[in-house]
Amino acid sequence: MAARTVIKLGSSVVADPTGELRADVLERLCAAVAARWAAGEDVVVVSSGAIARGMRVMGLGVRPTAIEDLQAASAVGQGKLYRVYDELLRDRGVTSAQVLLTFFDLSARTHYLNARQTLGRLLDWRVVPVINENDTTTTDEISFGDNDFLAAQVAILVGADRLVMLTDIEGLFTADPRSDPEAELVGEVTDFEALDELRIGQATSALGSGGMRSKVVAAEMASAAGIPTVIASGVRPGALESALAGERVGTGFAAREARYSSFKLWLKYAKPAHGTVQVDAGAARALREGGTSLLPVGVVEVRGAFDAGDAVDVAEGGALIGKGICAYSAEELRRVRGLKSAEVRELLPRAADEAVHRDYFVLA
Repeated sequence: MAARTVIKLGSSVVADPTGELRADVLERLCAAVAARWAAGEDVVVVSSGAIARGMRVMGLGVRPTAIEDLQAASAVGQGKLYRVYDELLRDRGVTSAQVLLTFFDLSARTHYLNARQTLGRLLDWRVVPVINENDTTTTDEISFGDNDFLAAQVAILVGADRLVMLTDIEGLFTADPRSDPEAELVGEVTDFEALDELRIGQATSALGSGGMRSKVVAAEMASAAGIPTVIASGVRPGALESALAGERVGTGFAAREARYSSFKLWLKYAKPAHGTVQVDAGAARALREGGTSLLPVGVVEVRGAFDAGDAVDVAEGGALIGKGICAYSAEELRRVRGLKSAEVRELLPRAADEAVHRDYFVLA
């Protein structure tokens, strides 16, 4: 299979602080995409900027906060933004396709598989997908963190060989370089626990909703799936080309050995939990060390409201153990928690033996 790269462009890369598209930046980035495509590489673009573009068209000076305003701005800007990509790529002999995804498309397994099949077919056809969140139909807050999490999910979805996340600064710094002149660029991250020592900000641009922290979390998600990730400048000429050539640029996140199947990666990173199941020490140890299923006898408390088939967090006290698909509803599990299998069958004759089967559980 050809090398496969996912490139994510943040709002601050796509548009300047006034919301005007950075035409020179987009031309340069599309030229880089076309060059990789011409070399036989599969390329997927995940782009923010629809809301920023809509704000500019409608003359909005400040990013809206109300969800209906964000959705309306996205509706105005989405088509206009994609047309720019389409024209720039077409001028370079590349066919593109607009793909809009919602959080539900990735959190529902059947939708997830359908999205993977569609993107796979587009790549088979040598089409460059240009992906954005479908903000106009999202019912929660714009939920992908300026598309950072979406980019990581897409990289996992298509089995990417690398993820390049472009922003308006050079990479991850030890502190915010905009406010701390002594902040230093972190060249490579191999120990994610060491990131706790850095002052990674939540600050966003006037147009975006991400911030460096969401990019770091997205990089951690991708690297956990065995996908090396780079956070680099999308506005500095040559930075993307250097990243695509494998040169040292920005902040690199080393790929870790992928421990999980695609299903468990989806469960770990894309499937939202609807409640929490507290377990006793014995069950916690068996889940962590033995790779066993969770039985009702090991459950001590059930929090939240969920249906059978929903994902739940599994915890011991305040410590998260993992996430799994629960075979019981919250109401059913409250009735049988702490009971042995024979006692469970007396109350719920058709219930599964396992509250969470080991095949549908992933460690945190």
